Amino acid sequence: MNDPIVDEVRRVRDAHAASFGYDLDAIFLDIKGQERKSGHEFVGGVACQGVRSQPLQLTGSEFSSSKDATSVETGPAAEVPG
Repeated sequence: MNDPIVDEVRRVRDAHAASFGYDLDAIFLDIKGQERKSGHEFVGGVACQGVRSQPLQLTGSEFSSSKDATSVETGPAAEVPG
């Protein structure tokens, strides 16, 4: 489904980014400059670090219960919380 407003926002955003060669630092500095001129905050000053994912937990089914140490069954390496 095409939304003309979303299409226009994407077109303007792409044109703005292209004018800076898609250099994120330059884009950020431009937006911060526009902020100073307007007196409004557009972009927070510190990038937000993503939430660290939890380490994968072994399920116990990865290893064979066989007493033969040279034989290992392979199974899923870990369960991913869904």
